[in-house]
Amino acid sequence: QVQLVESGGGLVQAGGSLSLSCAASGHSVSRYSMGWFRQAPGKGRAFVAVISSSGAIYTADSVKGRVTISRDNAKNAVYLQMNSLKPDDTAVYFCAASFGDGSNGNLPFLKYDLWGQGTQVTVSS
Repeated sequence: QVQLVESGGGLVQAGGSLSLSCAASGHSVSRYSMGWFRQAPGKGRAFVAVISSSGAIYTADSVKGRVTISRDNAKNAVYLQMNSLKPDDTAVYFCAASFGDGSNGNLPFLKYDLWGQGTQVTVSS
């Protein structure tokens, strides 16, 4: 059974950067599309970015230009580099795995099958 564990969250000042990691264990995730989501206090879970098994990427407009998703299949891990952070980026960040078709046109519509527990990111003003 695949388990996903996020790390790298923390407290950062506005304008700063953070790099989140998602380590998978129990099974290779190289064939899965891997996404990042976030949930701000009092709000629902929101999509951030996804990377397919072939490396195709789709990023939410709200963070485009400030975040970069990447993966290292040899390490069975996915990463989210976040720059120019704003207080509105404060949230719990989750990684997720999708078993669905990760072809380019389908990336925005993927359903996710496995979730990590999340890592807190707090951006102070």
